[in-house]
Amino acid sequence: MAINLEFIGRTYPPTQPYSVGREKIREFALALGNTSRCFFDVTTARALGYPDLIAPPTFASIFTMKAGEQVLFDPALGLDYTRVVHGDQRFIQHRPIFAGDELACVVSVDSIRSVAGNDMVTVKADVSAENGDPVSTVYSLVVSRVVEG
Repeated sequence: MAINLEFIGRTYPPTQPYSVGREKIREFALALGNTSRCFFDVTTARALGYPDLIAPPTFASIFTMKAGEQVLFDPALGLDYTRVVHGDQRFIQHRPIFAGDELACVVSVDSIRSVAGNDMVTVKADVSAENGDPVSTVYSLVVSRVVEG
């Protein structure tokens, strides 16, 4: 395993806040093929008790993937990104994401393991609102495939 195991538990500084915009929510919902009115129409969202448009549950992937680059492109980790494929992603929602939210994430290395010669790194992103309240936790697994030969 070429990956630096000392990275397990390493935490990176918080990202700059990501501003959740209505149009970004609409675009994301369209890309998913989800046509629920609460993603597109503010009146509908408010009638359902939300303060503004609600984002689909996987919306956090937009900015947590970028935040995870702090880990994946850290040269001291030793990850060969040219061999990386996305292995898995898991979302834990603490509360919905709404238009108007300002969200920051703190990423950390949750685990590193080797399976059949492949290096597997799980990056955890804790997403919080401006007031520090937790919004979601996103786990992303990347796999650096073994070099054949």
